[in-house]
Amino acid sequence: MVAERVVLVINSGSSTLKYQLVEPDSGISRAAGVIDQIGEQSSVADHDAALRMAFARLTEAGLDPSSVAPAAVGHRVVHGGNDFYRPTLVDDALLAKLRELSPLAPLHNPPAILGIEVARTLLPDIPHVAVFDTAFFHDLPATAATYAIDRRLAQTWHIRRYGFHGISHQYVSQQAAAFVGRPVEDLNQIVLHLGNGASASAVLGGRPIETSMGLTPMEGLVMGTRSGDVDPGVISYLWRAAKMSVDDIESMLNHCSGVFGLSGERDFRRLHDLIESGDVAAQLAYDVFIHRLRKYIGAYVAVLQRTDVLSFTAGIGENDVAVRRDALTGLSALGIELDERRNADPHPGVRRISADSSPTTVLVVPTNEELAIARDCVQLI
Repeated sequence: MVAERVVLVINSGSSTLKYQLVEPDSGISRAAGVIDQIGEQSSVADHDAALRMAFARLTEAGLDPSSVAPAAVGHRVVHGGNDFYRPTLVDDALLAKLRELSPLAPLHNPPAILGIEVARTLLPDIPHVAVFDTAFFHDLPATAATYAIDRRLAQTWHIRRYGFHGISHQYVSQQAAAFVGRPVEDLNQIVLHLGNGASASAVLGGRPIETSMGLTPMEGLVMGTRSGDVDPGVISYLWRAAKMSVDDIESMLNHCSGVFGLSGERDFRRLHDLIESGDVAAQLAYDVFIHRLRKYIGAYVAVLQRTDVLSFTAGIGENDVAVRRDALTGLSALGIELDERRNADPHPGVRRISADSSPTTVLVVPTNEELAIARDCVQLI
């Protein structure tokens, strides 16, 4: 029966693997799990081992993927480049093209590709579908997607702002519209996806008109280990003055920057503990994170001209009361007023945290990329 159709969704992130066996029609999750800290202070050595562990856990729960026979296996792929912006059946040719795109998302595409390879080996008779994190932003307005660099060079090398976390931004903007009881086409929204990777988007009538990430997932907000916005001159300066190679600079900006680069810690729970202990570096890292976030909120209020809904989502956005408070304090002139009591309420679902007098409705909206991916899969197959 259609109601019993299930999709196995595999979301291989830079340091985390999420898996979920979900009914796309009802939204019911039969089983789900997260394996995090892959390759760091963990017994899980790499994404290959993590995926095999996920399959073992499902089997122990009586949901052996080979026996359940899911309708499809859906894979989140971060970077689809210019060519891939719709759910796509996986074959060897697609994997080869995704490997070519790996330099654009070095933290994300390689583990996603590995996840696909291992899953195809474990479930060879099930269709595998790649769903791209860049798809939602494929049709960004040219003014937002275009870098002001040599036009011919950009065209030759397909250099543009692609945007990322699109699966989450699209899902959250739709859920926010449903919560406030208005068509998504009638709303101007800001979505703040705040996790180890962090991004912001401005969504006008259901379509994005701005987003903080660019050619790669490194641009924009300060993140766990990524720098976010940085003067391009820093790269050439480090190359000349510090004699660093381009690869070393790229690795530093991806792996040793952001909150971690400033404080030595990227987990916000531990970062707050360090701040409470009087750690000056941790306080600065937090303040820089908040400052950059507030800059983007203000910019997107200006881009949208009217903001109906602002939503926080992902691990930090959904769970960190202090981040939400500090990001929005003092923004009443922009039409954003937080209710402290509502903000502190740990209710797990979609919830309003703005004051009744706030012209902009502020929400916490749990993201569900896995459900969105599962629904994309069944639409394709």
